[in-house]
Amino acid sequence: MKIREATMQDAQDIGKVHVDSWRTTYKDIIPDSFLNNLSYEQRTELWKKNITIKDNYVLVVENELGEIIGFATASTRETNDVPYSSDLTSIYLLEECQGKGIGKQLLKELFIFFKKKNHQSIFVEVLAGNKTRYFYEYYGAEYVKTVQINIGGKVLEEFVYVWKNIDKVLETLE
Repeated sequence: MKIREATMQDAQDIGKVHVDSWRTTYKDIIPDSFLNNLSYEQRTELWKKNITIKDNYVLVVENELGEIIGFATASTRETNDVPYSSDLTSIYLLEECQGKGIGKQLLKELFIFFKKKNHQSIFVEVLAGNKTRYFYEYYGAEYVKTVQINIGGKVLEEFVYVWKNIDKVLETLE
């Protein structure tokens, strides 16, 4: 397994992982019609854009064959007005790669990045039905509030969490 910063050449593979992981992660949470309409081409274009945004930090994880099996991103959301903070905006892995410690390694790399940037608190937003929230809670994320969002015509609850001590998270991830 190798974790590295994404390049433009990775956009297509990230787009594929994005679609495939959403279809498994959000099955029975987000409407099937929305998930079925996700396209590799649209997500590839999204990732070409995301990779070029200066303040985005995009990581990929490759398996032993050099295939991208997951990704993670950090950036500060436009809605985040908390001084000295940033956002963990995604961690996604192909379903068959979950539960093997890869997410923990991606989380660690993101928090090393946050520390280098001198951020003091990190936010993450997670759909209430997404069991990944337990992963974030395990590593010290504290519940802040619930917001409602609309995906595919369905109103969903999204939990907002925060980490207030980056050093403590990094200690937990050792």
